[in-house]
Amino acid sequence: MPIAQNPLSVEVTLPRQDVALLTVEGYLDVDTATEFQHHLANQLHHGRRHFLLDLSAVPFMDSSGMNIILRVYQEARELPGSVHIIRPTPAVRRILDLTGVSITVPVSESVEDALALVDEGAAPGGPDGGQDG
Repeated sequence: MPIAQNPLSVEVTLPRQDVALLTVEGYLDVDTATEFQHHLANQLHHGRRHFLLDLSAVPFMDSSGMNIILRVYQEARELPGSVHIIRPTPAVRRILDLTGVSITVPVSESVEDALALVDEGAAPGGPDGGQDG
């Protein structure tokens, strides 16, 4: 079995108790998608409900990567929770836009922006959270 030419690196940090930030580096394709899926499944197993996927160091993603993102999105919605993509590279952003994934899964420019969206979704009383009154 050949060693992957572009190994995947996934670093998981926890900005909050129920939020997992997965910083992905490398090609997210058929050869590496299973590893990415294991990281996500592990975080689901540990009770995380919100997933921030930093794709700023992913030069290429194929349908395998997209399918995993959509699968975790479906699972998170049932919790209820959320999935956010952060800073995708231009090539990955193009794939997300062409396939409509970016319409379904929010894309943010920073971890802070994604956390703000998590807070908006979790705000009691609906979408007008964030109004200091």
